[in-house]
Amino acid sequence: MSLTRILRLGLWFFDEPNHSTQRVGWRSIVTVVKPTHQSAKVKKARIKKLLIANRGEIACRVMRTARRLDIHSVAVYSDADKRAMHVNMADSAYNIGPPPSRESYLCADKILAVAHDSGADAIHPGYGFLSENAEFAEQCQKEGVIFIGPPASAIRDMGIKSTSKAIMSAAGVPVIEGYHGDEQSETRLAEEADKIGFPIMIKAVRGGGGKGMRIAMTREEFLFALGSARREALKAFGDDAVLLERYVRSPRHVEVQVFGDQYGDCVYLFERDCSVQRRHQKVIEEAPAPGVSPELRRQLGVAAVRAAQAVGYVGAGTVEFILDPHDLSFHFMEMNTRLQVEHPVTEMITGTDLVEWQIKVASGERLPVRQEQLSPQGHSFEARVYAESPDANFMPGAGPLLHLSPPTTEPSVRIETGVQQGDEVSVHYDPMIAKLVVWGSDRQAALDKLRTKLAEYQVVGLDTNLEFLRRLTLEPEFIEGRVHTGFIEEHTETLLGERPVPQSAVVQAVLGIVLHDKAQALAQAAESKDPFNPFNTLTGFRVNGQLTRQIRLLHRQQEYEVQVVYEADSYTVTVKGVGTVQVSGQLDSSGYLTTQQDRQGRSRCKIVMQDAYTLHVFTLEGAYKFVLPQYDGSGAREGGVSDSLVASPMPGVIDKVVVCPGDKVKAGDPLVVVIAMKMEHVIKSPKDGIIERILYQAGESVSKNVPLIQWQE
Repeated sequence: MSLTRILRLGLWFFDEPNHSTQRVGWRSIVTVVKPTHQSAKVKKARIKKLLIANRGEIACRVMRTARRLDIHSVAVYSDADKRAMHVNMADSAYNIGPPPSRESYLCADKILAVAHDSGADAIHPGYGFLSENAEFAEQCQKEGVIFIGPPASAIRDMGIKSTSKAIMSAAGVPVIEGYHGDEQSETRLAEEADKIGFPIMIKAVRGGGGKGMRIAMTREEFLFALGSARREALKAFGDDAVLLERYVRSPRHVEVQVFGDQYGDCVYLFERDCSVQRRHQKVIEEAPAPGVSPELRRQLGVAAVRAAQAVGYVGAGTVEFILDPHDLSFHFMEMNTRLQVEHPVTEMITGTDLVEWQIKVASGERLPVRQEQLSPQGHSFEARVYAESPDANFMPGAGPLLHLSPPTTEPSVRIETGVQQGDEVSVHYDPMIAKLVVWGSDRQAALDKLRTKLAEYQVVGLDTNLEFLRRLTLEPEFIEGRVHTGFIEEHTETLLGERPVPQSAVVQAVLGIVLHDKAQALAQAAESKDPFNPFNTLTGFRVNGQLTRQIRLLHRQQEYEVQVVYEADSYTVTVKGVGTVQVSGQLDSSGYLTTQQDRQGRSRCKIVMQDAYTLHVFTLEGAYKFVLPQYDGSGAREGGVSDSLVASPMPGVIDKVVVCPGDKVKAGDPLVVVIAMKMEHVIKSPKDGIIERILYQAGESVSKNVPLIQWQE
């Protein structure tokens, strides 16, 4: 007589500021699973203590599920992360060395030593670092520690892209044309590139996250792009081998979430569209993919399961495909043998906790559902909030989070982060601040919610991509779901072009300054010996006449000249060349400004004074940074180029100096290679000239806008 068991799968979300969890009752799925006989080869083991071999938001994400399952969490951290959120959140934490990843998070021996010292039963690698390191997975098995991931053989087969292509081809999964051979000489690779034809994609065979990836548009660009890809791959993955692929113009990047257990069962949890990318890294992901029919969804899923079963896959994995937007044909690109950054959108549309599945499958349990019991519900978006400068080719940044106010959460909104106000985004690691994840009953509802929550996000202290993300959600073709991997480049003008600042934002900024100064004057007067003197207590008080004040503001390259006339209970604000308004307002202690303008009604915004000269205005229509022009830093503009100097456009570490004193260079020639946030950035010459001095050498750390090279006069 057969038995049945009921498994209710619910989503759990994390309230980041309070480090608390809550059960979501808005959606769940109920499945009936008939148990089958357990394989004799599978050993069940209860995981009581879990080491998370990672940092940041993914470490916090795993810990939330571990806490809900009553599993003790163990954190590891570098010297740079000793005060990090994931360290404070863990039940116990261990230092594993200096900030560079190769001396800490990539040191398998150190992490296994912590596993033994702490008594951890299992290690969850997160993503990045050691998550796709077959040798580490093998070492865990040898030392009796459960590795929460696929078998080492699957990591090896799929982690080496050349091997995975051959396996997929043999398994009947469509594969794109390219060179995946072991011969790695420059001569052979150049010959193969000529055979395939340009433009061509160069990829690190052990790559991921856009690292070790370059596009060579012509034969002349190939060798430099090859060298750059190899250097970056060696630093990120310890292997500089590459493969070559025909570069498909304007494809869609569609990936399928698969999950296998130790009994040979495997399911797909539908597809995600990750086409919107910059520097080959994803910016916004969504599930399900727009415009994918139920039949195409099934074909993608079946191909992904076939790919997973071809290597005996266990656990969470993602099979990535290139999808032709015209004929909807698809080709295997690669398989990520780990949890993906964008896994929350899959959780949102399936009502699952994939980390819980990972832990239970690694413990020897069966998959909780069968394929026929799964169906996508609603729509979900994930937007990655980065410390970067979209206007400067998405240059990554680092620095303090002086003010950090994420949007309010609710059951259909998740904020996944590993930082909080007062923390610093480190030059040593990925510059992602958070992931904003939303769910809606359909794509339009989810997109509206994403746009609203992006407008609520406030960050001060470093540049972010928040305004860029908001513009993306307003782009008509994105709204219609017509996306591809070249979408950002195709829409650069509308996504990154200069936009005029509305008069209301200028007025709010000026009123914020006036009311801030008034509050300071009142506070100083209260502490003075003569607190009732009206000249001390009331900013703008005059016996005869009205105070008129001139304020100049700079927003990017646009300067605004503003005149403010102090009235009895309001202000007359004139923006030169724009117009005059009568406005009153109140600035509360938390920085929220409520204004009443003639003809425009009441509005509310957040005012943040970064320092005495820099003001941020956060509105639902956008965020604006104003600078009082009498203080414009050192005078150096971002990008760091002057007549006599070339400066670093970002904080980082000098990896390579390409030129020497006395060299003649032309505009566009590479000068210096800087490593920042695990990515290689080539600083090129802005003009023709002769090098006089090299101010920094390989291995030295540099700050943003620090001069690196001096020209001859």
